[in-house]
Amino acid sequence: MNWNTNTASRRELLKASACGFGSLAFSAMASPTLPVMPRAKRVIFIYMQGGPSQVDTYDYKPELIKAHDQEVEFHVPRSRQVEKRKVMKPFWDFQQYGECGHYSSTLFPEVAKHMDDLCFIHSMHTEGVAHGPATLFMHTGATNLVRPSMGAWISYGMGTENENLPAFVTVNPPANKGGPRNYGNAFLPASHQGTVLGKVGNPNALPEIRNLKSPVSDEEAKQQHEFLTKLNSIQKEDQSSPAVEGAIKSFELGWRMQNHAANLVNVDREDKSTRELYGIGSDATDGFGRQCLAARQLAESGVRFVQISHCDNSSTPVWDQHSNMPKHEQLANQVDKPIAGLLEDLKRRGLLEDTLVWWGAEFGRTPFSQGNNGRDHNPKGFTTWLAGGGVKPGFSYGSTDEFGFQAVENKVHMHDLHATVLHLLGMDHEKLTFKYAGRDFRLTDVHGRVVNEIFA
Repeated sequence: MNWNTNTASRRELLKASACGFGSLAFSAMASPTLPVMPRAKRVIFIYMQGGPSQVDTYDYKPELIKAHDQEVEFHVPRSRQVEKRKVMKPFWDFQQYGECGHYSSTLFPEVAKHMDDLCFIHSMHTEGVAHGPATLFMHTGATNLVRPSMGAWISYGMGTENENLPAFVTVNPPANKGGPRNYGNAFLPASHQGTVLGKVGNPNALPEIRNLKSPVSDEEAKQQHEFLTKLNSIQKEDQSSPAVEGAIKSFELGWRMQNHAANLVNVDREDKSTRELYGIGSDATDGFGRQCLAARQLAESGVRFVQISHCDNSSTPVWDQHSNMPKHEQLANQVDKPIAGLLEDLKRRGLLEDTLVWWGAEFGRTPFSQGNNGRDHNPKGFTTWLAGGGVKPGFSYGSTDEFGFQAVENKVHMHDLHATVLHLLGMDHEKLTFKYAGRDFRLTDVHGRVVNEIFA
């Protein structure tokens, strides 16, 4: 099968399957139809909104410690000029963990126990020095244009393994810095937009599927659905369009979810030991722990792309410490145990083998100080890590300079990371396209290379 959407076969297949809504839906059994042999079936993206500091977390730089308080010339991202700035050492101590001996600061002691499962990319760089453009770029591959989100592309390319759930779910997403565009479908069919669990902008909202229970009786609900189906079929005959078809598919999915999905995402159905593994029940970790456990349930139930976000309901991204880097410790304490619990739970259930876990943010932070104890945005060099899903465990790729400021070795652009994630799922980023406004669009635009070096 030709993977390019210009072909009639591709259009008909997607039309028939509607990414999980028909008998031709893609599934794990249909993976040979993908252009690349898939290593992963699904992705869980753990988004740290605002940008944790790489030099205070996973990018150990002894020279940064030695040069503390010295003025060094940097090409500053904001001013785009060479300026002298005062170097500031990490706020936390580093030590080596696991058989791989990778360094981690003391900010993430629980995740560090899984060091031999992690694959680090220390040479990330991206577009946009402000949160809005950089966040949009991470999610959609564009800084200022309305483009489909990565989850929507994955939904479009793969469909769902469970027709009673959407292929793309975002849990308690941030309300700012791109808002719905970060999980939108743009010009892709409407059925591929992200379904929100919990509540937008509320990090502590229960990760539940809302409105599952109809306010009317089961019989009345069935009659309503049948009547709506008849109206939709009439409208489809009179006006067939992607918008109409997307709305119809959304109604159909909503009906199936009301009848079958009630217990698929319910963290309270898990036993006490599992909830404690994620930190549920403890004040600091309860909110994010519930997100992580919901992510495991969604992945286990067949959702292709799950995003969970560590954010708050303020206008300032939560990891954005321009004048208070010590706050990183409080924030890390909220997510460390839940993330470690997710890795442990996936591994013991045999899900980590074909689930790609991606931890990261829109950019990193500068190794020089801002104010007395803050760090500014840094898109020139930062760290992300992956786990499971066909990547090398206990492995590090790429590096920044001696101060952890700029990617210098085996550089990986955000477009490259997008291409690599799609490849791990069995999709060629150059051929996964959608024709719109007279041209073929793709997640990576005209860029991107697959980072084969990190594959197991």
